Amino acid sequence: MNETMKNYGTNRSVIRDLFEFGMQRKAIVGPDHVYDFSLGNPNVPAPAKINETIKNLIDTQDDVYLHGYTSAQGDAACRQAIVDDLNRRFDTSFHKDNLYITCGAAASLKITLTALYNEGDEVIAFTPYFPEYKVFVETTGARLVEVACDPDTFQIDFDALEPAITPNTKSIIVNSPNNPSGVVYTKQTICRLASLMEKKEKEYGHAIYLITDEPYRELVYDDIEVPFVTKYYKDTIVCYSYSKSLSLPGERIGYILVPDEASEARDIYAAVCGAGRALGYVCAPSMLQHVIERCTGLVSDIRAYKENRDLMVNALTAYGFTCIHPDGAFYLFVKSPIEDANAFSEKAKEFDLLIVPADSFGTPGYVRIAYCVSKEMILRSLPAFEQLGNFYFKKQSD
Repeated sequence: MNETMKNYGTNRSVIRDLFEFGMQRKAIVGPDHVYDFSLGNPNVPAPAKINETIKNLIDTQDDVYLHGYTSAQGDAACRQAIVDDLNRRFDTSFHKDNLYITCGAAASLKITLTALYNEGDEVIAFTPYFPEYKVFVETTGARLVEVACDPDTFQIDFDALEPAITPNTKSIIVNSPNNPSGVVYTKQTICRLASLMEKKEKEYGHAIYLITDEPYRELVYDDIEVPFVTKYYKDTIVCYSYSKSLSLPGERIGYILVPDEASEARDIYAAVCGAGRALGYVCAPSMLQHVIERCTGLVSDIRAYKENRDLMVNALTAYGFTCIHPDGAFYLFVKSPIEDANAFSEKAKEFDLLIVPADSFGTPGYVRIAYCVSKEMILRSLPAFEQLGNFYFKKQSD
């Protein structure tokens, strides 16, 4: 058997392990007494038009249209609707053959990385990053190079980045709004990154692609701007998912965008199609493609996330915890009161608080709290967080 695959299957995701532990614990003490902040599972409903569209399609369309194969790269009408929406929102000029429809962001990333990289290539990711990046990169034969963000702002640390870019660097992955920190890269950060990458492209004589992982693009608060990166750097490939913006994580629908201005754009698009074929990812769910065609531009009501964010930041700060202020997504990144965040996460379990240690995100000493849960659960959890804080901070003061 493939020992690498066996190891990936044996060394399970810490997030999924916490979620499974929570399910077992709820069976013992009751669901209202377990405070599960492990999984980034949207809890606000999808826009009403989503279900209305599904019902209408079932009532008005034949089964072949609804459930039959689409083109391997995605239904043409769906791709056209998506680029029309992007062009309207971002003043771009994409066409339908810039898009490849995928089974969510994970498929988008894996297909893109498989299309682009060979043994010995290097891909840079900024810590903290989604743990599956390492799996996706390493299974192409490339090597993931971690570059730590600025510890104060969690923006890109350019003093750390520049020496990490070598002749073997073929791409940099950015995820903004970020999972797990909730930080949004500013326009200044993106412009500076683009300038540095353009310089390195000239120095090394080959393209360095900027892969943007964007499932949280629309989940931002307080009128924060998320720069649309293709407008600042031509060699950008966008990986998108509707899982978070439309609260459809179980439906697995997203896309890859390869702009015409990217170096070797048509060859990259062909390689994307080939990688989708090789990985068995051709033809994303047909019904969801037809739904997206009719629902582009919609976003779930994220006011509940903002209310949850403000509630948790204010409460945990009052209890003594240090929080990275999130401008987007639905995660709170909290500094562990002890060096070992895994031990802190285990201690939190004693209070039935399930929070994710961030070692696998490349940032030891922090935990991630997913606040895409009901406000009622957060309110029930606050006494437990206060007790957890008292255990550490009162102990330190004594």
